[in-house]
Amino acid sequence: MADMSQTLIEQVLQARESGQKLNIEGGGTKAFMGRAADTDAGTLKLGEHTGIVEYHPVELIMTARAGTPLAEIEATLAEEGQCLHFEPPRFGENSTLGGTLACNLSGPARPWSGSVRDQVLGIRLLNGRGEHLRFGGQVMKNVAGYDTSRLQAGAMGTLGVITEVSLKVMPRPAMSVTLVQDMVLDDVIHYMNSRAKEPKPITGAAWVDGKVYLRLAGAKSAVEATAEKWTGDVMEEGGAFWQQLQHMQHDFFAGDEPLWRFSVGSTAENPELDGPWLIDWAGSQRWYRGDADMAKLETMAQRAGGQVSLFRGGDRTDEVMHHQSRALKEIQQRLKKSFDPDGIFNPGRLYSWL
Repeated sequence: MADMSQTLIEQVLQARESGQKLNIEGGGTKAFMGRAADTDAGTLKLGEHTGIVEYHPVELIMTARAGTPLAEIEATLAEEGQCLHFEPPRFGENSTLGGTLACNLSGPARPWSGSVRDQVLGIRLLNGRGEHLRFGGQVMKNVAGYDTSRLQAGAMGTLGVITEVSLKVMPRPAMSVTLVQDMVLDDVIHYMNSRAKEPKPITGAAWVDGKVYLRLAGAKSAVEATAEKWTGDVMEEGGAFWQQLQHMQHDFFAGDEPLWRFSVGSTAENPELDGPWLIDWAGSQRWYRGDADMAKLETMAQRAGGQVSLFRGGDRTDEVMHHQSRALKEIQQRLKKSFDPDGIFNPGRLYSWL
């Protein structure tokens, strides 16, 4: 546990004075995401800025430094029978809390439990002027600065250095059951959406390899009653399947082919692309593996009411995020200018023009 705030501030001030750019690096497990890092930039390391600053189990609130490993946070929560309901993916032992927020990563429970963005109460942020600022707070009924904290979700460090995060934590469910059955792709979108609409304790709905998986979690009586009513076989070791999905360790994610992430309307028809698919979040998150033209995929994603990004692999010197409209592009450039006027942090990591 170490507070490296002062060292980080001095490094940012020195970079600003010398005109050097900085790539922000935590545990280094998400280096494959976004565009390729600027090889001419220096590195601002947060891996040693660690430690749980405050934890109040009764209040369901935790504050930790950005470089704190998720494994450490989840182990501490488990001792109190609590967890992170947004089920953050871990791509290695060094996956950190700050990186999870910066990349806006959430697991299979996202549609029912909210995203990491929804769980954040406040942050501390080091901006491009070397100012160490606090946004939001450490209570659930917080208003001031709340949107600024959420703004960092998915910014990939382009707006500043997240140094500390306060977030909500939740009790672990008393019971969890996974139902599985065979189903073809053409039927699964309607099926998952119809189940998701029911007032039942569903916390996961995914399809892969010709099978649909539904997870029920919560009070024992509600889980057992729903499992008896719904179709599907109870899956032994169902928890292992959801962990593989959460951490992208399922066989679907193995290999070198480009991995595309579609974020679309849950009821939209699946894009007509040959190749393997994995559908999660009851249809609103869809993974596709294969070489494809990004402009063509963007048209498909827009027809489905969403966006597409090149999540892993492929050419990462070109754009990997869905193209933005002129208005959104201008807003993002203004935000960048406000937080990081000299463009020090993660140049071009999110978009070539940011």
